[in-house]
Amino acid sequence: MAERPHEQAHQRAGQRARQLRRVAVASAIGTTIEWYDYFIYSTAAALVFGHLFFSTLSPASGTLASFATLGVGFLARPVGGVVWGHFGDRVGRKAMLVLSLVLMGVATVGVGLLPTYGTIGVLAPVLLLVLRLLQGLSAGGEWGGAALMAVEHAPEGRRGRYGSFSQIGVPAGLILAQLVFFVLNGVLTEAQFRSWGWRLPFLFSIVLVAVGLVIRLRIEESPVFERLRRERARSRLPMIEVLRERPREVLVASGSFIANTAIGYVFLAYLLSYGTSVLKLSRALMLVVVIVGSVTWLVAIIATAVWSDRAGRKPVYLAGSVLLVLWPVPFFLLVDTRQPWLLVAAVVVLNVGLGATYGPQSALYAELFEPRHRYSGASFSYAVGAVLGGGFAPLIATALQSSTGSSLSVSWYMVAVALVSLGAVLAFPATSPAAVTRD
Repeated sequence: MAERPHEQAHQRAGQRARQLRRVAVASAIGTTIEWYDYFIYSTAAALVFGHLFFSTLSPASGTLASFATLGVGFLARPVGGVVWGHFGDRVGRKAMLVLSLVLMGVATVGVGLLPTYGTIGVLAPVLLLVLRLLQGLSAGGEWGGAALMAVEHAPEGRRGRYGSFSQIGVPAGLILAQLVFFVLNGVLTEAQFRSWGWRLPFLFSIVLVAVGLVIRLRIEESPVFERLRRERARSRLPMIEVLRERPREVLVASGSFIANTAIGYVFLAYLLSYGTSVLKLSRALMLVVVIVGSVTWLVAIIATAVWSDRAGRKPVYLAGSVLLVLWPVPFFLLVDTRQPWLLVAAVVVLNVGLGATYGPQSALYAELFEPRHRYSGASFSYAVGAVLGGGFAPLIATALQSSTGSSLSVSWYMVAVALVSLGAVLAFPATSPAAVTRD
């Protein structure tokens, strides 16, 4: 007997719900793995890379040099945004997500296998730089694909909520990275960690990438891209089209992300180095502080993304942007007390601001750009904001503190970038949720 219409409708609704859950999980797990790979580099740069790859320099100069390699990886992100964006708008979102994950995995495992300066001399930091550039290329295209897959599959009125699944990959990846280093810190001696233990987080990436690939290969292509392909409405040169038709959107989207990524990297990379080398706090304590802040960031991302579905993207961004202007000075005043509970209070409030300026981002960027060039516009804007903000934030913070002897110089740097982003948020155009069309 043929299925009745209502039974067929119920079956289709069930299939759509299962696919939506699968896309959400794929976005969250995939970006978590990507950012785990990215952040173990940041953590290792703060803890050991200066000693291992720049051993001919003084400890302070070695830290600066390792943070410089961290920043160079950001320079590749706009290139990755253009390349991944072009093919994401031409070939599809799903294919680019798979390729970006493979590239990140290869680069990260490569770092774990890399000989140090003591073994191959100057070639070691050169190869480290090359692998970091490959990580940057991957990260430049990863976010856009994951964000759009989640948003373009999402039901009307819930794009902020579902878009947050790609956003939580950042704090989740950071938490995973810090937990791995925390465990190693507890079971290995300092000599063991510096000799070979630091490699384990990088080599562990191969397992995570394999899991991520299995999940991503099971999801369906974005319904928005399928419609573009079916109607032969894809752009031939999406990046050129974006810059010609949406320059204001690219400018304000990039500017809005400067503070989040700059202050975020002060928190996740510089704070660890500052706490252990300047304040002489234990590595275990600082790792716990960063983990607590990251959990706060994750919760704030989800909460503010859901809030943006009700209140709109701009009001949520404004609240977070104002907090990022006001909090940097109290932040370092609390950190400098060396009191664990005050350190926790400092990072918790900071990460509420980071969450509010990151949670609604996937939905906002999707609503700023037309479907035919959306991957290019979103990826390029995200990557440019990352370069201008986070690219050299740990290096700038280290240099400011070293030259002035005061953490308040870092606070004022954070305030300055927060004011830039606040100006961009005030200039946000009205976004149109209806522009994120579905079949």
